[in-house]
Amino acid sequence: MKQVNQTSKGRDVYAIVTNRIIALLEQGVIPWRKTWTESGLPQNLITGKAYRGINLWLLSSLNYRQNFFLTFRQAKELGGTVRNGEKGHLVVFTKWVEEEKPGTNEKSKKAFLRSYIVFNVAQCDGIPEGKIPEVIVPNDPMGECRDIVARMPQCPPIHNETGGPFYNPLEDYINMPLWSDFENGEEFYITMFHEMIHSTGHESRLSRKESEGKNPTAIEAYSIEELIAELGACYLMSYAGIQQRNLSNSAAYIQGWLSKLKDDKRMIVYASAHAQRAVEFILNSAPEPVVKEEREELV
Repeated sequence: MKQVNQTSKGRDVYAIVTNRIIALLEQGVIPWRKTWTESGLPQNLITGKAYRGINLWLLSSLNYRQNFFLTFRQAKELGGTVRNGEKGHLVVFTKWVEEEKPGTNEKSKKAFLRSYIVFNVAQCDGIPEGKIPEVIVPNDPMGECRDIVARMPQCPPIHNETGGPFYNPLEDYINMPLWSDFENGEEFYITMFHEMIHSTGHESRLSRKESEGKNPTAIEAYSIEELIAELGACYLMSYAGIQQRNLSNSAAYIQGWLSKLKDDKRMIVYASAHAQRAVEFILNSAPEPVVKEEREELV
């Protein structure tokens, strides 16, 4: 995995984030299956920028009615205030710092993992109502799903062969059972999106090392790639307006991910980053670059 230094305050941000995800799983809550359809994609109230990567799962799992967040200072600048006793929520990002290599005049940039605190608008008083947008919920989820598949750039061929759903990286195609083989459209599209996310790892798209077998540890690569596909597929379901109420949240499923996350504190952050990139590839969207502060929400 890509190495990112810890925050200068010395906190192990990876451990903090992973422990929060683990705590949710131990409560039987799968954060990436908590839809944000009705509450909106978590975003900053002032900038309108959506939170990305692991921040998406951390904030959407809080169950606020509206997923609009802001810092203490932003609330104050709007003429509002954070109520006494309210607990803030962690948001992480990478900050790129230029460093000089010892004994040379060469410089390089290193990424430092840092964090800050945000509050939901429900934790604030005095925020002008006109500043809080209305959450728009898609009114045709199945149509949205069809459009996502149809609009994917460089979408690999989709076959209907025997052998269940899979993505073939060598021949670069997706295999899907027939629509009639699924209990409902929700199950069909969560499966389709899962395989589409896998396909983004192909060398002609995002060239993801876990997808292409470039990772030195095959078992680790497989687990990471599966988590990337799981996270990305759930994002696309929420994006389309699917509630994901009927997906299996079995104890075995939860225990499987608990075991892996406890063994690797960087896994969920890393997988969330690549899932975000895969989603943006499929939706043919890209975030606006942040130049002024030279920081990037952890994606």
